[in-house]
Amino acid sequence: MDITTLLILALIGLAAGVFGGMVGLGGGVIMIPAMVYFLGIGQTSAQGTSLAVMLPPVGLFAVMNYYKAGQLNLKYAAIIAVTFLIGGYFGSKIALNIPISVLRRIFAIALILIAANMMMKK
Repeated sequence: MDITTLLILALIGLAAGVFGGMVGLGGGVIMIPAMVYFLGIGQTSAQGTSLAVMLPPVGLFAVMNYYKAGQLNLKYAAIIAVTFLIGGYFGSKIALNIPISVLRRIFAIALILIAANMMMKK
């Protein structure tokens, strides 16, 4: 794994952690699109990897199915998981120290931008 890929994985984990900690966005909204667009991995592989990041609390059996189908990148999942923890910590600190109106706007803008991007892509 090269340094660029490592940095992209770390940034995905941090962004997902910060947004997860701030407004509850993380796996499906941040990690999956970021892995598809910035790392060029397939949608199902991104989904399997995202689930592996959240494996303990969410989907052990779903991850097993993706793993059996060869659609899981364990190295990527591990790096994103560690940085997700760090980002989640800082994101929650930010969310608890800004006005709720600002937090709602951040959440709404993130959803609008993601939806617009998805609608424009074929």
